[in-house]
Amino acid sequence: MNSWRIETKCLHEGYKPGNGEPRVLPIYQSTTYKYDSSEEVAMLFDRPDKGHIYSRISNPTNDALEKKIAALEGGIGAMLAASGQSATFVAVMNICQAGDHIVSSSTIYGGTFNLFNVTLKKMGIDVTFVDQDASEEEIQKAFRPNTKILFGESIANPKISILDIEKFARIAHRNGVPLFVDNTFATPVLLRPFEFGADIVIHSTTKYLDGHAICVGGVVVDSGNFDWTNGKFPSLTDPDPSYHGISYTETFGNAAYIVKARYQYMRDLGNNMSPMNAFLTNLGLETLHLRMERHSENARKVAEYLDQHDKIISVSYPTLKSDKYYELHKKYLPRGCSGVISFRIKGGRAAAARFMNNLKLASIVVHVADARTAVLHPASMTHRQLTDEQLFACGIEPDMVRLSVGIENIEDIIEDIRQALEA
Repeated sequence: MNSWRIETKCLHEGYKPGNGEPRVLPIYQSTTYKYDSSEEVAMLFDRPDKGHIYSRISNPTNDALEKKIAALEGGIGAMLAASGQSATFVAVMNICQAGDHIVSSSTIYGGTFNLFNVTLKKMGIDVTFVDQDASEEEIQKAFRPNTKILFGESIANPKISILDIEKFARIAHRNGVPLFVDNTFATPVLLRPFEFGADIVIHSTTKYLDGHAICVGGVVVDSGNFDWTNGKFPSLTDPDPSYHGISYTETFGNAAYIVKARYQYMRDLGNNMSPMNAFLTNLGLETLHLRMERHSENARKVAEYLDQHDKIISVSYPTLKSDKYYELHKKYLPRGCSGVISFRIKGGRAAAARFMNNLKLASIVVHVADARTAVLHPASMTHRQLTDEQLFACGIEPDMVRLSVGIENIEDIIEDIRQALEA
């Protein structure tokens, strides 16, 4: 991996055109790949990391995007998936099975909460949710002998709390398990969790990495730093009968985790990203560094405006000196805290609805983190499936509004908010 700064990597990593080849990453819209001999294909089934077999498993367009994202995060490899939810599911199932246990922060995206709290439990995997701001001693109490993962979000959706990654990494590694961090909101431009001890990073590429609300996707990135041979992960160390008896750690070394994710779970589930979506996501990534700077600066100004407004109860955005996570922002996210803000409006759920309905520039959409300003009511939309108790555990109040600040002119954004609050 070269020493380019991250802004340069956004443009140049992943795809290197040769002499006379296309300057821009091509779309390899093909399911299959031709070889000159049966021996070559047989070899690929023993060492599929040496070439492409079938686009359900890998594809040249996807491969270029995976290499770019791995370079941005500082990992040794990445694997694309059809969505962020799909990426999270594969990331977890790659080392978990029935009878295992996960510890997770409770302040996570509602879809992930439901995946953990309902779907994984149906598959025999138990999950304990903890307060990410609790002491190390308190979080330690949640661990069991069969715990396999500690999970959190770098910037929680929609609470906009910042995970103390170093604290979580200490707890995870003390228990011999990896720390998984969903880095969707921060992106590697603002925060690289591997630098603070995380082991696996997950993104919904649908959000800032794409940046234009045009394609759904996800990615899992492997740091290559975790020791999977500590006795807790036999699926990585023992021979895999579904793949010629390969021991992933013996054959692939520190890339064992990401190789197994692709050649076992992606092979079996087929939840891959299409080459077209990989191409579009790569286009988005080329301007990620510019967009995140503008998103963060606009959001900071909107947060300061809302914080002084008499119709607002509270604002959650870590650059505010009054915010609970201000010190963690300075430690982990000094370049900015992305474009997502949450705030509470006086008058309860009805007032929140009236505010949203009166916005003219911002759109009410079930989406977040793209170039256009958008707004959403978490309690009745993204987290609708949760009980009141679960909403409280996630830090969500009925009057909370999530605002995804876009890259429009900041005066236009604030004027839209002003007129909607007055109405």
